[in-house]
Amino acid sequence: MVISESLLWYSYSENVPITFLFSSFTGSQGSFPITQNVTVAEGGTANLTCRVDHNDNTSLQWSNPAQQTLYFGDKKALRNNRIELVRFSWHELIISITDVTLSDEGQYTCSVFTMPVKTSKSFLTVLGVPEKPEIAGFMKPALEKDTITLTCNTSGSKPAADIRWFKNDKEIKGIFKHKGVKEVNASGKTFTVKSTLELKVDRKDDGVTITCRVDHESLSSAPQIATQVLKVHYAPIVKIIPPPELPQEGHYLTLVCDFNGNPIPEPVIWTKDGGELPDPERMTVNGRELTIAFLNKTDNGTYRCEVSNNIGQDNAEYVLFVYDPSALADQTATDHAVIGGVVAVVVFITLCLIIVLGRYLARHKGTYLTNEAKGAEDAPDADTAIINAEGNQANADEKKEYFI
Repeated sequence: MVISESLLWYSYSENVPITFLFSSFTGSQGSFPITQNVTVAEGGTANLTCRVDHNDNTSLQWSNPAQQTLYFGDKKALRNNRIELVRFSWHELIISITDVTLSDEGQYTCSVFTMPVKTSKSFLTVLGVPEKPEIAGFMKPALEKDTITLTCNTSGSKPAADIRWFKNDKEIKGIFKHKGVKEVNASGKTFTVKSTLELKVDRKDDGVTITCRVDHESLSSAPQIATQVLKVHYAPIVKIIPPPELPQEGHYLTLVCDFNGNPIPEPVIWTKDGGELPDPERMTVNGRELTIAFLNKTDNGTYRCEVSNNIGQDNAEYVLFVYDPSALADQTATDHAVIGGVVAVVVFITLCLIIVLGRYLARHKGTYLTNEAKGAEDAPDADTAIINAEGNQANADEKKEYFI
């Protein structure tokens, strides 16, 4: 091939001239360069690739959005430590930009210096990574049936991030008020996203974890989250757990005052028939438990357990009846006798039914005798067989039925 002309190319980087000599050959137009758009998260590494299928040793060049040459062939033209050569050949030029910033975003150009020069564009999109979200608006314990307002915000996302709310592991949807506001920050490149959640709480929400989750395409590994554990104060609810066995004279009795409330109610107050416990020596209170030793008939009555906190109070009652052990034993024996009598009656009725059913079946058992038509084998047709048959209706013996 004949060299048609030589061109002197200059690139200025930081006021330092860099000179390359390249040639354009007549009869070798090559092909258009092939590039692709690139998307990378802020802080990541972007690889810019330019390929040419047919090239007669013509140089490739990458330039940035400001039309500054980054690489001409394998020669670095711009002094920037973040830009490095990955691979070079006459058919391929790949460079990398590390620690990408939002300012790196823009349209990069790959050029093949044929006559005329052929170019291809590659747009580098830099995703702004949202910062870890923060939840505000909940500073002190809420009261049951109160409506609380939580605000979650995150900044630095590009494009704007999405915020979702979760209650424990279940996403909050539908009946809850959920509104999002997206604001552009001062730089005009990234977004600050805010979302407000209004939630009416009850006692079941005490200790529940509310999660604000930020979803964004730059968060490939895991979303950004912030959590808030709810504290809900509520009045106590009380019940008395009775003993597993019937109270008997001379035995012990333990009643348990079971309750829940927040703050935890204390102390537990036990009373009998609206007054104080009459016999402190036999009736002792230990926390939630009331124990009565050596039960007797004088202990019969209504026992009340009462608790309260700064939200409210509640109580429960238990009516005690002390049984005589001997009377209880007689009652048990009587119960056993009644049960035995019932079982005997059921067995007797069953036997009677079996006997009656057997006699009924025996009386209706019979024997049936019939005579088949004879001579039907020699008849030429069915009508003749019926007429000549000895067992036809005219000659047939009547059915006979015998009863036992």
